[in-house]
Order: sequence, then C-alpha cells, then structure tokens
Amino acid sequence: MLEARIQKRFGARQDASAFTLDVDLEMTSGGNVLFGPSGSGKTLTLDCIAGFVRPEEGRILLLDEILFDSKAGVHLTPQRRHCGYVFQNYALFPHMTVKENLEFATGVPKTLENRRKVNEMIDRFRLTDVAGLHPHEVSGGQKQRCSIARALIGEPRILLLDEPSQGLDATLRNELYAVLRQVRAEFKTPILLVTHDLEESFELGDELFVMHHGRVVQHGAPKDVLSRPVTAEVAELLGHKNVLAAEILGLDPGRNSSRLRIDDFEMAGPYLPGQLIGDRITVFARAQELRAWPQTLRIVKGAVSKTRTGDERLGPNQIPAVLERVVPLPNSIRLEFAGGLTVTQNALPESAGRDWVVEFPPESIRAIGGK
Repeated sequence: MLEARIQKRFGARQDASAFTLDVDLEMTSGGNVLFGPSGSGKTLTLDCIAGFVRPEEGRILLLDEILFDSKAGVHLTPQRRHCGYVFQNYALFPHMTVKENLEFATGVPKTLENRRKVNEMIDRFRLTDVAGLHPHEVSGGQKQRCSIARALIGEPRILLLDEPSQGLDATLRNELYAVLRQVRAEFKTPILLVTHDLEESFELGDELFVMHHGRVVQHGAPKDVLSRPVTAEVAELLGHKNVLAAEILGLDPGRNSSRLRIDDFEMAGPYLPGQLIGDRITVFARAQELRAWPQTLRIVKGAVSKTRTGDERLGPNQIPAVLERVVPLPNSIRLEFAGGLTVTQNALPESAGRDWVVEFPPESIRAIGGK
C-alpha cells in the first residue's frame, strides 16, 4: 500500500548535532502507527510522504504510483499525491466557518455534488450545530472532527495524522478514537498516524513502527513489538522499566525452562531458543507481571501471613528490594525500588515498610530480541 525508503540530512556531516532521517518502511495494513519520542523523525517522515519536504535520496510509492524518486527526478506536489493530512494544530482557516473550511477543501467549481459532500461530512462528523461558527468558537474536539472531515472530503488514498490527540482531555481523546475507528469502518481509507503515546498506538494501530534517531528500529503488530523488543533501547522506548543483564546458567528445552543469573541471584526462566549456556544477554519483565510484598509478610498458598523480618529465606525467583517511592495510578499503584526495579499491583499492604521482596514468575522473564 505504501513504501518509503528515503534519506534526508539536516546539518553538516561533521556537525555532531546533525540529524539524518534514514527511513525504510513498508505498510500493508489499514491502521499504521509511527511511534517514538519527540525528535525521532516521525513528523518529518509524514511530511516527506505528503510532499511538504523533499528527501535527498530514495523512493516513495503509494498504491503503486511513484510520489518521489530521486534517481528519476520525480517529486509530485502535495496536491497531486492525494494524501489527506490532519495537522497537530488543526490548520483550519480562522476567517472561515466550519462549513466554509469544508467547502474550500472541495475545490472549484462549487457544484451540487460538492455541496452534497460537504453536507454529508457535516452530518457524519456531528458538526451540524457548529457549521456556521468559526474555529475559535468551537471546542477542541469539534476542531479535530472538522480537520479530519476536511482531510477526507477529497477522497484521499491515505490519511496522515500528526499527533491528533495532542491537547485533548481524556473524554475528547476517547471521542477522537471513536471517530478514527468510524473513518476506518466507513471510508476504508488507510491511516498513518504519528504519536508518542503507546496507549494510542494500541487503540488505533494494526502495525506499529518504532522510530528512534531517524530510523525505524522495529515494526510489527503492537502486542508483538511490546512483548518482544529487539533491543534494550527499544524496550525502554516502549516503557519497560525492568531491563536487566543476565547470564545463562542452564537450558532445558524438554522442560521449556532455563536457569539465569541476574545480579547475584539465580532464577528460573523460560527456554531461550538460539542461546547457549554462558551467554550474557539482556532480559526484561513487565511491571504488572511481577509480584512484591514487604519482608514483614510472606505468601502462603495465595494468602498473606505475617512473619518476622529475616525469618524466612528468599524463595525461588525472589530478590530483596528497597522501596523508594509509591505512585498512585487510576486503577493500581506503581512501586519504585532502588536500582530502577518497578512493580505495578492493585494495592499497598497496610504494614508496608522500605524492605520488600520482589518475585519474578518464570514466565515473566523475556529475553531482549528473543523469540
């Protein structure tokens, strides 16, 4: 559906602060997300596809039409690319009403068919009550809906969205997600969305492209990328806090298990195909898959009972940890321990102190870049 293999450099080659965009991506699904931190090149990639920025080298194809080819000297104007673009700041004309913004996007002449399209978009995107108002007179959510409707009214071959939920509160954000799901269902228009919000990526993406330092460093289905980051850097970009160095002490494919040394502790883990005993690897464990409790408590068959600190030896896959911070979350709490270890769980025990035990269930341990 879309192929982009492009390079664009900003700054002199000898300048350490120079930025190079070197993107190689191929999109085949209807919902695609460019995810990454600010400054990673996401919006620049979008602008190259739309034709607002000309790459120095490479090729861009959309539905088998060449939009850009440096060797052939092809660089279609934005108008000829038929890409709908929704900007961060909506980019609505302030001197025009909502309806006039849509009418402008249909071009000239103002035919009966164009007026029909405008009225249909106003109805579809629930803008009837504000059609005669100017952008400064409507809410952020209404501006966003108008911006999306304007991008779609020309029947683009792809819809490009740059941080569409930026500045929206939780209610308007959920409303936006519903609108974009409606766009995919009713218009069948492929979407390429830029965001640094991982939750948004899961809401809207079939395919996730992780960008960092101007490159796509990993791509795949969002759940696959989240559970199998290819590098420690990608794991941290995806919000994984518990990224740890480990040494493989044993491998047992028959039992689908391994033995690992993490810091000074020996732990059981899953079998690690493609690895050898003695290999030093990087592993991670998601915060919500770990368990933690104060050392003044111990777990007995799923129940919690009191014990004196130090009376019980650590069990399998358990390590001592010093609690530094408790962060309340909407539906849980985040426990932050010395050394960067993080656990997310439902509640904080009444007798919580600083000395804790953290348990790594074997299935929670995953190798970075592993299968």
